[in-house]
Amino acid sequence: MILLDLNIEELEELLASYDCRRFRALQLYKWLASGCGFSEMSDLPKSLRDKLSCDHIAQPIKISESIKSKDGSVKFLYELCDGNIIEGVFMPHDYGNSLCVSTQVGCRMGCEFCASGIGGLVRNLTAGEILGQVVSVNKFFGGNLSDRKITNIVLMGSGEPLDNYDNTVKFIETVSAPYGINIGQRSVSLSTCGIVDKMRELADLQLGVTLSVSLHATLDEYRRKLMPIANKYSVTDVVSAARYYFKKTGRRVVFEYSMVKGVNMNFADVRRLAEITKGMSAHVNLIMLNKVDGKNIAGCTKQEGERFCMKLRELGVSATVRRSMGSDIAGACGQLRRNRIKV
Repeated sequence: MILLDLNIEELEELLASYDCRRFRALQLYKWLASGCGFSEMSDLPKSLRDKLSCDHIAQPIKISESIKSKDGSVKFLYELCDGNIIEGVFMPHDYGNSLCVSTQVGCRMGCEFCASGIGGLVRNLTAGEILGQVVSVNKFFGGNLSDRKITNIVLMGSGEPLDNYDNTVKFIETVSAPYGINIGQRSVSLSTCGIVDKMRELADLQLGVTLSVSLHATLDEYRRKLMPIANKYSVTDVVSAARYYFKKTGRRVVFEYSMVKGVNMNFADVRRLAEITKGMSAHVNLIMLNKVDGKNIAGCTKQEGERFCMKLRELGVSATVRRSMGSDIAGACGQLRRNRIKV
């Protein structure tokens, strides 16, 4: 069993089976959330540590490689206990440090602009494996529970978070728990390609996370070319679910929009984006695409992206062009993992 999969109540129940007092659970959890192995847990009895090490896994994530970009971002490859590989990106900003985490090994969504889905879905990550990415990178940079080196989390790495709904929700609850690494839910962004029923289910939980919806097109016929999920859910369905999320949580919704030259950047798209965001607290995050080998899709120039953004603003749409990071280290989702697998 991966111990980071457990919250404090579940740890208390587990340790009760070892005839331990309840306070031991909090001691154990703090060590786990600090990225420590059993041998480092100095205030736990050695006999308990020996028993736990025989039956359970303390840290499910091992950083196998880190590559630093000229812009300060760092790409991580992680090895899981079963030998699978996932990845993530650390991104320093003026307002704090963000970590992009993965929720699955691979992905089955098959979006045209993303390398994560090449090869399909291998398996879901557990809540502890998702949390383990945050824990391991925090420790990598010398952080601890009182001096965290990660302030923000974006669930935008490999995989579709809402396709791994239960583990993703549990991760959000454990990463924001005050007894652990304690990153507030308002500092967590969850990106989805638009699994409508799960968007509404998430809204009903009324968590504090920001919902980022991968829209990428304003018409169904174009969106279906970019995202297979659009064959099941229309743009109207997705936007309706986003409005429901805003209504239930009061949280601003972000619409992710990858700018594809000749596909989704004409003035009709500007008008439709203005209509989509009207009457709700929303922001359009315009994305400059990194080149992905094996994907026949063309991004736009920086100048074209800025012009598109300006036209949106002229119609009253809150919009920015996302700062592109890590292009020199295969920073986009799935790229580095795919390169290593091919090797």
